[in-house]
Amino acid sequence: MRNLLTDVAGLKVGHADDPALGSGSTAIVFDEPAVASVDLRGGGPGSRETELLAAHSTVERVDAIVLSGGSAFGLDAASGVQGWLHERGRGFPVGGARVPIVPGAIVFDLLAGGDKQWGRFSPYRELGYRAASAAALDFALGSTGGGLGATTATLKGGIGSASARTREGITVGAIVIVNAVGNVTIGDGPHFWASPFEQDGEFGGRGWPARFGESERALRLKGGGPGQSTTIALVATDALLTKAQCHRLAVIAQTGFARAIYPVHTPLDGDIVFAAATGKTHLPDPLIALTSLGALAANVLARAVARAVYEATALPFAGTLPAWRDKFA
Repeated sequence: MRNLLTDVAGLKVGHADDPALGSGSTAIVFDEPAVASVDLRGGGPGSRETELLAAHSTVERVDAIVLSGGSAFGLDAASGVQGWLHERGRGFPVGGARVPIVPGAIVFDLLAGGDKQWGRFSPYRELGYRAASAAALDFALGSTGGGLGATTATLKGGIGSASARTREGITVGAIVIVNAVGNVTIGDGPHFWASPFEQDGEFGGRGWPARFGESERALRLKGGGPGQSTTIALVATDALLTKAQCHRLAVIAQTGFARAIYPVHTPLDGDIVFAAATGKTHLPDPLIALTSLGALAANVLARAVARAVYEATALPFAGTLPAWRDKFA
């Protein structure tokens, strides 16, 4: 186990970013088309192809999912991934044609630093193509890919991932870009809201703070208006699930955001959780086993959120937020 999304059999992850741009994209590429769905809860989401993930929609499977920086410009990253897949003959068959199915979501990082004056067309299509080309079992966390420009209320955000197995041997993993309007740490200290779910000191092993007073409970919010903050994620499993079961998995997994981010699902966020199943392992029971899988997915997602902030590094631009390691390591 790598403690990464890629512990789930049947997928790979790739990053591409530009330090001068201060942003990037991340592609999750499935070895074979995977059943997928989505749950949207934030007040200002930015997404592509999420309607086709509804249980009543015709297309059952996706070829890749993209998590990108760049706000609405970053939706172009999915076109780059689509192009990479098309070159390889992947996609939903329509007569003699094939159309790669690539849903995606974006975070707003346009004010986090870097040169965003790119001219007529944004660089995100090329970043998406590069991310798909780089897809592998091992991938970096923190300030990389789609999480390069991510921030929280008080600390640098980024990309996080984690994984676990159920008692039945089903694997679940998560990958997340944390760009929340709220905070992942408690008060002004080093402790993470997700501390009860930490495994093997994966985000510092600090546990809870010694006290929970008014300072610890006080809201800390990122400045700016609606649409400037978002946490987006994919939870994946090797279980054999229907699209409706994937949707329920995404719904339960959203609890992980609530365990790790304070506050969350606000009018200022665009929080989205995708769920995908690669179908390698039989689900022993459609109700109890799915409930157990969802509960574990929520725990894994909470851990991934904390790891994103723990592993982040500050951007080299004036006025940017410090990283957790700058303040507490």
